[in-house]
Amino acid sequence: MQNLYDISAPKKATNLSINSDLLAQARSSNINLSATLERALREELARERASQWQVENKASIKAYNQFVQENGCFGDEFREF
Repeated sequence: MQNLYDISAPKKATNLSINSDLLAQARSSNINLSATLERALREELARERASQWQVENKASIKAYNQFVQENGCFGDEFREF
């Protein structure tokens, strides 16, 4: 599977505004803010891309499901479970 983004791209400084207590709690727990944000953004981007893929392929998925409902799955006659 291809990456969602260029993992070798250089880091870029940015400014964010977050809840001050949340920031203080995270820092007191030694949470790596950059790594945590990158992980959260990767997960959100993956969800967004999956949702976008489903929208773009809705007609094909519907057609395939209709075909399976009418004809069964390929290889059903060979299944032993």
